[in-house]
Amino acid sequence: MNREELGKLFPIIIERHDQNWTSMFEREKQNIINILGSEIALRVEHIGSTAVSNLSAKPTVDILVEIPQASGIRDIIIDLMIKKEYILMQEQRNHIMFVKGYSPTGLEKESFHIHMGTKEQDFLWNRLYFRDYLRMNPTVAMEYEKLKINLAETFKYDREAYTQSKTEFINKITRLAKESLASQ
Repeated sequence: MNREELGKLFPIIIERHDQNWTSMFEREKQNIINILGSEIALRVEHIGSTAVSNLSAKPTVDILVEIPQASGIRDIIIDLMIKKEYILMQEQRNHIMFVKGYSPTGLEKESFHIHMGTKEQDFLWNRLYFRDYLRMNPTVAMEYEKLKINLAETFKYDREAYTQSKTEFINKITRLAKESLASQ
């Protein structure tokens, strides 16, 4: 499928916060640990807007998994996850990413984006700063929600443009979060 076809099949839809997102994360976290073991899935975090109470979001739970920096670990992870029917996102070069809950007819009731990388990959772990800042600053979270709703209307069928258009805001808030943590 090309980008346009994917956009039509998986449009950007922002939903009101759903308390079930937390329990979905917890179940999926346990699935990942069961598949990979705690020696590979070193840490599993709920990230993204579904991890922030009262924040509207796309109904896809984002998960971040810390993996060890070891030779051959990438191939082991890919093999184990594919056997359990996770879809590997081949275009990711800097980290491993899987999706679950995507079907030929659209998103299933539960869907996930699972990002995996070592603790040295700051571009992944900066997402925790962003998440935590939104959790501690509801006004900023609502500002982000408004931005996402507007972008979802503009880029309903273009996930890449939607994501790219949020980057400046995310980077700004991540910098603020790091600065506020450093000053404590």
